[in-house]
Amino acid sequence: MNQKKLPLSKEALEALREEYGTPFHLYVEQDIRENVRRFQKAFAWAPSFYEYFAVKALPNPYIMKILKEEGCGADCSSMAELILSEKVGLSGSQICFTSNDTPVVEFQKAFELDAIINLDDITHLEYLKKNVGLPSVISFRYNPGPMRGGGNDIIGQPEQAKYGLTKAQMFEGFKKAQEMGVTRFGLHTMIVSNELNVCYLVGTATMMFELARE
Repeated sequence: MNQKKLPLSKEALEALREEYGTPFHLYVEQDIRENVRRFQKAFAWAPSFYEYFAVKALPNPYIMKILKEEGCGADCSSMAELILSEKVGLSGSQICFTSNDTPVVEFQKAFELDAIINLDDITHLEYLKKNVGLPSVISFRYNPGPMRGGGNDIIGQPEQAKYGLTKAQMFEGFKKAQEMGVTRFGLHTMIVSNELNVCYLVGTATMMFELARE
């Protein structure tokens, strides 16, 4: 069994407790950098691979700055996360913005930052065009529904999810976006979270590549 070791001695931790009180969070910068580099090395076979850190998981600008220095972007879902990304120097395709029930001001901020806007509802396309304008890149979030079972306790079953476009809506959405002048497109899905089953991850990637080919 693997054992995780604390980065400091018991005495050093007790000194931190005396200085800062409890609870406190302790981050080891060297370990963060090494883990990111190991992760990116695993995808070195894909030269254009780019990792987006989910800001909601840890909205700490100091950590975000470290990740930016290591070549990561930001996956955002709110105004606060967009602003944090801006403050650490991220912009353009370094930011992917995905949200649902989105206020106009948040779409406006994403548009201002030239972020990749990832829509999870086909009606958002007209909404975006009317209230903000359309960027050159539009991405849609795909929900495969019962065609992709499995799921997990965090996300649940795809057909029960409140967000994402059906396969028919994906084709309709891309056609509409193209007619509106959008020239580049992205595909997105999130049907599991913290998944450790490699076969399920490969199956999901295969599903997305087949959808892209269609």
